[in-house]
Amino acid sequence: MDLSLSLMPSPYPVSFKLVQTPSPYRSRYKRTQQGKLLTFTTLSCSARNLADKTHQPSPKDYGFHSHSEEPKLGFDEITSRLHVQSLVDKIRASHTRETSEILGIFEQDGCFRTISEFNDLLMALVVAKEFDIALSLYDQISSYCLVPDSSTFSIVITCYCEKNDLDEAKRVLVHMIENGFNPSVATITFVIDSLCKKGRLQRALEVFEAMGRVGSKPTVQMYNCLLKGLCYVGRVEDAYEMLMKIKKGVVEPDIFTYTAVMDGFCKVGRTDEAMELLNEAVELGLIPDVVAFNTLFDGYCREGRAMEGLNVLKQMKEINCIPDSITYSTLLHGLLKWGKTRNALRIYKEMVEIGFEVDERLTNALVRGLCRRSSKEKDLLEDACELFEKLQNGVSDIEASTYGLMIQSLCMEKKIDDAMINLKQMMAVGYSPWMITFNKVIQTLCSEDKMIDALLVLGTAYECDRVASRATYNLLIQKLNQHGNMLEPCSVYGAALKRGLIPNKRPQQ
Repeated sequence: MDLSLSLMPSPYPVSFKLVQTPSPYRSRYKRTQQGKLLTFTTLSCSARNLADKTHQPSPKDYGFHSHSEEPKLGFDEITSRLHVQSLVDKIRASHTRETSEILGIFEQDGCFRTISEFNDLLMALVVAKEFDIALSLYDQISSYCLVPDSSTFSIVITCYCEKNDLDEAKRVLVHMIENGFNPSVATITFVIDSLCKKGRLQRALEVFEAMGRVGSKPTVQMYNCLLKGLCYVGRVEDAYEMLMKIKKGVVEPDIFTYTAVMDGFCKVGRTDEAMELLNEAVELGLIPDVVAFNTLFDGYCREGRAMEGLNVLKQMKEINCIPDSITYSTLLHGLLKWGKTRNALRIYKEMVEIGFEVDERLTNALVRGLCRRSSKEKDLLEDACELFEKLQNGVSDIEASTYGLMIQSLCMEKKIDDAMINLKQMMAVGYSPWMITFNKVIQTLCSEDKMIDALLVLGTAYECDRVASRATYNLLIQKLNQHGNMLEPCSVYGAALKRGLIPNKRPQQ
């Protein structure tokens, strides 16, 4: 059997999670944000005949499971849980990464009584991302007088997938099947999903076909993985055809099935067809989630139809689907990208009112958009200044282009004092203003008859290796001539000549 395995993170939601299926000796683990491994539930089992396990797959399976009931812990269960936790803690506390020394920890601890205990620790190591240690432990399984069962093979397959060691993952899977162990539906789904996320669709289809030979029936999760895989490699039409076949078969599609194909359509500029699929899903009684709607937002914004996203947002609220931060961020980005600044401002205010934190990149973009529009829509400058002040008072960084456009907008509205303050702050944080910014400030200062400040700003521009425009030099010389000072106009004129510019205005003789 020619099978190959791989693994990468999925951009799509999966309606199951990596746990151990309910059994009298199940273990589940989870990671805290600090990365500490906590043994959440561990149940031990009585000794089993190892010979029987050689020929019969264990009911214990590590894989994807949608839900499970938590059993009550007895004294033996708690003891087993602490035993596994103790071993993992010892590994984490060890400063060495030498396999021989780490395996010595297991030997000193008394090894394992059953294959179930061995699998518990093996799975704990995989969840803890200690893949090399887990595989080294698996290689030593015979030295502990244990025989691997189906759970052992499933864990090892998962481990190799995490390491992207496809050849070894294939070898273990083939060995598992050849020795009479039937992989669970969850394990097969996991392998198919991993291959699809890597773009290895043909291998995923081979696994899907092999599934029938071991007596497993396809599930909606398997189809969802294949649909995402087809769309990932650009085969959107094939994905749509598969969706139609699913609808005619015995497996009922779920909202994730439709979302997978919708995402494929949106990525190739066919968002209207994606919307039709969403409406079809609703007619079937499926309830769209925020991910399905976010797919549409992304599609419309990609196509330059961000205003359509506002209609989708309205429809989303009508069915009581609560938008998340991704919803608003995607829509805000699309509106800004396509110049719908006033609508973007409305979405921003709604986002803040709900309590979502706006990304500093988007906030900078919104300030710049407002500044550009303020030349025609004067009321937007006040909103721009408010947002800019919020950036200044917060922990977010203000980009150089945001500083520049804000200074230019303030100059256009003759708010030169505020412009000068922001110019100083801009340079204080290490930015070198564009010459267009210097020109605007100098020209505004000249119009306000603040010639000393104008000359100081011109000197600052020289220090930043910026060359003022001919229009700026003309205005400076004209204003200085009006003041009746012969030296200063001559100095400015000479500076212009030195930098390769010949002003139209000349100093008065």
